[in-house]
Amino acid sequence: MRPSMKMFATLLLLVMCLLANEMGGPMVVEGRTCLSQSHKFKGPCVSDTNCASVCKTEGFPGGDCQGLRRRCFCTKHC
Repeated sequence: MRPSMKMFATLLLLVMCLLANEMGGPMVVEGRTCLSQSHKFKGPCVSDTNCASVCKTEGFPGGDCQGLRRRCFCTKHC
């Protein structure tokens, strides 16, 4: 392969890995903290405080904005 094709293939693989990481459902990270994407939060997530407030209405103790697409994820100890 030419060097430019190798670079393109590498960048494409990196983007696909980042997108695949965002598209999953509930998952466990950092040991014993579970994440679940908020079902009630609307629009891009720019404030962790607003995200946490919405998550509290869904029965979670907190939440924060995550990912390239800035989505609200609720957190709880599992």
